[in-house]
Amino acid sequence: MCRHLAFLGPAEPLGALLVEPEHSLYRQSWAPRRQRYGTVNADGFGVGWYAEGDPVPARYRRTGPIWGDQSFADLARVVRTTALLAAVRDATVAGADGEAAAAPFTAGPWLFSHNGAVRGWPGSLAPLVQTLPAVEVLSLEARCDSALVWALVLHRLRGGDEEGQALADTVLEVAEAAPGSRLNLLLTNGETITATAWGDTLWYFTEPGRRTVVASEPYDDDPHWQEVPDRTLLTASRTDVLLTPLKDMNDDLASAPPKEPRT
Repeated sequence: MCRHLAFLGPAEPLGALLVEPEHSLYRQSWAPRRQRYGTVNADGFGVGWYAEGDPVPARYRRTGPIWGDQSFADLARVVRTTALLAAVRDATVAGADGEAAAAPFTAGPWLFSHNGAVRGWPGSLAPLVQTLPAVEVLSLEARCDSALVWALVLHRLRGGDEEGQALADTVLEVAEAAPGSRLNLLLTNGETITATAWGDTLWYFTEPGRRTVVASEPYDDDPHWQEVPDRTLLTASRTDVLLTPLKDMNDDLASAPPKEPRT
């Protein structure tokens, strides 16, 4: 139900990553090659990127399809960055919340995207909403499933969890509350990329020491792209990519001592 991409590497124009490749995210908005659910991602798009010396990312989002936005075409041509996260959206509920529901979501140094859908939304996650402080629920940027999943992740990050643990715990919690959900999550802080493959496609490409790209699907036919197995947590930097089965993390969590509740 979307396509997304995160990048770490030497400074490049946004367009070199999102528009110019033969099967770029731009093209995936109307002609994805490996999308299992939905066919056109025209319900909004967004890109977040980091400028040198500023840990807080900039963000550009719109409600309509990426191909219809001439302002983005100019932006993509001239803005350069060493890290970004971008997404094109196929909405679970068409038209819901407009631009506010388009990824990436952001807070502090983080950019976040969700490719998938929560089964039984919104009722299935009502018990999880009750675990969040009221101020965080009232501060939700949109009323879509992705915005609530981001709120659950962000609550853990603010509570001190590492990025990988925050994503893994959230996926396992949501999957238990709403079986059959598709929960491919993508997170970056400008220095690392963390992602989950849970119900949809995820791929990565790396040139160790130079660049790493994590995406819903490859943007070209380079044979070095590798698919991430389903039910897997990916953690990456510019030099390393680590894959951890989420079922193994679930076993570790079951044997770990209980954590103090967050407030």
